[in-house]
Amino acid sequence: MKSVFLYLYLLLTLTSIISCQSNSNKAEHKTKDSINFESIKGITFHEVNRKFENGLSFDTIGFQQEPEWIIRFQRNDSVEVYSYELKKLVGFYLHHDHKNYYNFAREWFAVKLLSKDSIILQRLEVKSLRVKNDDRSNVYMTFYSEDYMDKVLRKNKEELMRPSAKDTAFVRERIDLANAHPLDSAYLFAARNPVKLESKSKAIMVEKFSSFDPLTKSSSYDYLYPEYKINIKNAYKNFNYAFRIVVDTSGKITVYDFPTYEEDTKENMKKVLQGICDIYLSNLLKVTPGNTLGIPQASLITVYVKGKS
Repeated sequence: MKSVFLYLYLLLTLTSIISCQSNSNKAEHKTKDSINFESIKGITFHEVNRKFENGLSFDTIGFQQEPEWIIRFQRNDSVEVYSYELKKLVGFYLHHDHKNYYNFAREWFAVKLLSKDSIILQRLEVKSLRVKNDDRSNVYMTFYSEDYMDKVLRKNKEELMRPSAKDTAFVRERIDLANAHPLDSAYLFAARNPVKLESKSKAIMVEKFSSFDPLTKSSSYDYLYPEYKINIKNAYKNFNYAFRIVVDTSGKITVYDFPTYEEDTKENMKKVLQGICDIYLSNLLKVTPGNTLGIPQASLITVYVKGKS
């Protein structure tokens, strides 16, 4: 009987030792994986470029990744991020999850490079505690310290933030295709600087309005899907239409599409809408085509046109 108790005692002791060693190894592994931010404590870093994995800042629909963050690490669990609304650096808890994955300012990042001169962060799209393997998780943010920009590169932040030659070549290629096929959805490319519509007469009022909702949409919606309210006085009759138009590089307006439920009236409705564009919009508005990187382009916009007789 004693031998049985002795055996159980030895077994429990051995299990306890193994468990302690395992926990110790886990703790050591976690500490080893974490990154020491103390080495860059108090250094202010400015984001100078933000690119997709392919090295481009633009995607095929015209969305542009733009550098805008300013950050300063204070401790291994604390970071400050510049708020453009408050016009100051705001403190956030720096949460280390595992490996090089961190969360702060409501975003997830993988730290790819960390030095006193520069930082590279990979922005991660996380859903249900899992990293989504798509373009949103393949965005790389490069930061430079102020000293590195001033004393080593001898360039200011604005110079470093300019689109690259690779970006310009890509944008020009996409715009050439959009201009050659302005009504083909396969070649649509949003203008980073959207179409401008300006009233030339008291008979018409136009307003570009923002669809940006910080809770549900990115601010990029304002240039990816520009929308305009247009009110016309002394119209031939009362009407209220919502439809999309393409504005080409000469400012010509062409109806692209509109909500319809009856196919047999579609062609007639298209003629009505095109007539409104030709008679009212083209004559009463100053139309400036959209452009990206200064290159004029055909682009798609939504208009809400209300006429009052």
